Amino acid sequence: MRSLRQQLRGPIAALIAALACACASAQMVPYKIVTASERGTYIQIGRDLANLVAPDAGIELEVLPSAGSAENVRRLRYEPGVKFALVQSDVYQAFIDQGEGGNAEARQMVRPLRLIMPLYNEEIYFIARADSPLEFVHDIKDAKLNVGPLLSGTAMSATTLYRQLFGTATAEATTSYLSNEDALVKLTGDKSIDVVVVVAGQPAKLLADMKPEARQLVKLLRFDPAHPSSKAALGTYVRATIRSASYPNLLTEDLPGLAVQAYLVTYDYNREGTIGTLRRFARSLCQNFPTLQAKGHPKWREVQLALPELKAGWSYYPPVQRELASCLARAPASPATAPRPSGKPCSQQERVLGLCS
Repeated sequence: MRSLRQQLRGPIAALIAALACACASAQMVPYKIVTASERGTYIQIGRDLANLVAPDAGIELEVLPSAGSAENVRRLRYEPGVKFALVQSDVYQAFIDQGEGGNAEARQMVRPLRLIMPLYNEEIYFIARADSPLEFVHDIKDAKLNVGPLLSGTAMSATTLYRQLFGTATAEATTSYLSNEDALVKLTGDKSIDVVVVVAGQPAKLLADMKPEARQLVKLLRFDPAHPSSKAALGTYVRATIRSASYPNLLTEDLPGLAVQAYLVTYDYNREGTIGTLRRFARSLCQNFPTLQAKGHPKWREVQLALPELKAGWSYYPPVQRELASCLARAPASPATAPRPSGKPCSQQERVLGLCS
């Protein structure tokens, strides 16, 4: 017959283990990261950071969906608990440009934001009906376009690209701001849309999940870098290859395309506790980078752990920059809103960014 001590040993050990677990959990700092739609690449990148980087930094990272980059800038600036955001480079630059152009809200919103590091290029897809006469991106002039929801990075990229290609904004009468899924239904259903613009790192779940029958309904347009209209676009965006291996049910060959760079962004925090936590995050990001590339979304394999020189108006977050620089040096050699001036009409770009009251 077991002694009382032996009978209690199991339950006591279990209690001690439970208390230790609860204590460890209580020490985790709750942070949030804003990404994009549930079927996009950003949310998968956010989940990789939450699962493979944040725990070693003592962070319990909640991954939040959003409309996209422009909304992410606003939420990072004003929403409690949001410490990280994924933002497209053209959206970030658009806020800077609007601020320098006199928009007080844009200036106030972007001024305290800081970059952690550049990530990867996100491909820009132009989806038309399979029987459409459109073949190239430069064919979309005057077409009925869906540019994605307001406050999304897709809307910014689509409208900026159109303006660069054709020297004018898209016509409001032929521009819609639906979600990708709703727009594709209209593209192939009542045909009230001619082209759906989607921005997502490949393999994009929306396209990768399409069945073989989709090839009879939709096609992707090619980008022609030699076309005269393409020169201006290549000043902001970069050439990319949309691989048939990413979308075997949709493509029979690789297509030339365009892409925009994604960045991991934070705020210029000055509290010691937050500074220390973000430094630990940077250290964990550096140490776990090989794991991200091995186990995370395929786009991580395109990311370089580096801190390249930034353009005017862009700044790294100094504590994170120093931590990453130190880690890289040790690594083996191998990257409340201000009122809007009255009487001034909103431009399409300001509406996309959510800067119109």
